[in-house]
Amino acid sequence: MKRNGLAPTVFWRMTEDIPRSLQGLLVVLSVAVPLALWWGLAATGWIHPKFLPSPIDVAQALTSLFAEGVLWTDAWASIYRVSLGFLLAAVISVPLGIMMGTFSSVRALSEPIIGIVRYMPAPAFIPLLIIYLGLDEAPKIALIFIGTVFFNVLMIMDAVKFVPKELLETGFTLGGSRRQVLMQVITPYVVPNILDAFRVNMAASWNLVVVAELVAANEGLGKRIELAQRFFRTDEIFACLIVLGLIGFAIDLGFRVLLRTTCRWAVE
Repeated sequence: MKRNGLAPTVFWRMTEDIPRSLQGLLVVLSVAVPLALWWGLAATGWIHPKFLPSPIDVAQALTSLFAEGVLWTDAWASIYRVSLGFLLAAVISVPLGIMMGTFSSVRALSEPIIGIVRYMPAPAFIPLLIIYLGLDEAPKIALIFIGTVFFNVLMIMDAVKFVPKELLETGFTLGGSRRQVLMQVITPYVVPNILDAFRVNMAASWNLVVVAELVAANEGLGKRIELAQRFFRTDEIFACLIVLGLIGFAIDLGFRVLLRTTCRWAVE
């Protein structure tokens, strides 16, 4: 497509798809270039291996942790905590966000306190959570809940505000009740935005679970990083960070697939 008489290159197409071959090449480069830079920097010897282990050292540490079985245990513990905490946040945030976006009265009642609490750093609640809930799984799950539920609520509320008024008026004109319009017009319209909000805030959940495990945990990827730091095993720290990144990428990909399969009208 020409704009102002100029034909843009394939790479610089605005809001348009690019060829699959170019997309695949760019994806490979996005991983290969940083990996090559890391490898080259480690090979120069300018930085001591204890501070910057080579990719081979990290791969060996990753293999060793998997062989010992500790990485599976730690990864599962972290996944369990994030999944449960985020699920609880979703159960609260979806209906509350939709209600706040739909009814000004609910928004006026809820938004001020949510706006205040969301600016309180979730890790600051850790001492209270330990006092109230002890040192088992409950405070870790509660931390993830606190750190994500308010952001989910506000993002979903904002999505509801942008539902076209024409859709609402059409629903009422066709004889729909407030409940029917809420459940059959507003809710389906904002489902893609809800999934996008979950994609964004899931990253915060993983940040919080690592913080929680650094403070008080017997297992988990955060705990594994803390133990590696204690004994200056930077190769294991890098290995755990890579695992965290791969898990996060898999979850993000899962949300994208879910969005494409359930909300095709929103991605076409």
